[in-house]
Amino acid sequence: MEPQKEPNPNYLPYPPQPQSTEDEIDLRELFKALWKGKWIIIATTFVFALGSVLYALSLPNIYKADALLAPAETSNGGGLSQMAGQLGGLAAFAGVNLGGNEASQTDLAVQVMKSRQFVEAFINNHDLLVPLMAAKDWDLVNNKLVINEELYTPNTGKWLREPEGLRGSKPTSQEAFSVFNKDVLSVKQDKESGLYTVSVKHYSPYIAKQWVNWLIEDINKVMRERTIAETSQNLAYLNSQLQKTSVADMQSTFYKLIEEQTKKLMLAEVQEQFIFKVIDPAVVPEIKESPKRALICVLGTLLGGMLSIAIVLICFTFRKKGD
Repeated sequence: MEPQKEPNPNYLPYPPQPQSTEDEIDLRELFKALWKGKWIIIATTFVFALGSVLYALSLPNIYKADALLAPAETSNGGGLSQMAGQLGGLAAFAGVNLGGNEASQTDLAVQVMKSRQFVEAFINNHDLLVPLMAAKDWDLVNNKLVINEELYTPNTGKWLREPEGLRGSKPTSQEAFSVFNKDVLSVKQDKESGLYTVSVKHYSPYIAKQWVNWLIEDINKVMRERTIAETSQNLAYLNSQLQKTSVADMQSTFYKLIEEQTKKLMLAEVQEQFIFKVIDPAVVPEIKESPKRALICVLGTLLGGMLSIAIVLICFTFRKKGD
């Protein structure tokens, strides 16, 4: 009986395959292709860099003015709020809104400031349509707005835009509202401090400051007038109801409600800064807010470089497949 042979550990069923160097060859070919296309990369990157510089220089400066505001507080606001809480149920039963929640009044004022009705009235009252819709730059030397005369002729006051649909040559209130809310006005609240920042962006730093001041004055005025009108209506209603009842308890309740509304009316008539109190007023900004020209140039150059490299690699891939 023949002894069994020990298996040879060096024996392999298939001959060893040589390690492929295809990846290394492809990498070298890739660098060769990039080197061959270096002039394409350089030229394309240069064109994009030059274009981004020219584009950045063509953009006008935008300045931002802002003011820091706090919700207005009355000297006896605590008492009014406490009384409003105590009489809130009775007032609601009588059909009267005491409006003692200061925070809700401030939030309402912010929404009113952003509303279409307020913005349209603000633009019309201060005659802001031309500087809002027709300005394209600001002349620093003469402190004058540069008007786009393709849209508006300052000498004749005529709008030259081609009518389209329901929109005529003169910008509509909806257009002005959209531009104002999107590109001009910004209202932000710091949740920790509860303070508000009202900001306006414009080509002219002087106009930006002026518009911030007008916005604060107008929103305080509008909210005062609303409160005075509402409170006067409530007082007229309460006095009429008081004359109709002979129940002593109801008369006492009506007297308290009338006292509350009278105090509210007096405060609204006295306070100029009814909703917002200015903590840090707006000043003429000395430094532009935008555009970020250096960033535009860097991004344009990087885009050109990446695009040129992609073009060279795509050409190299198609040539290799063709071979």
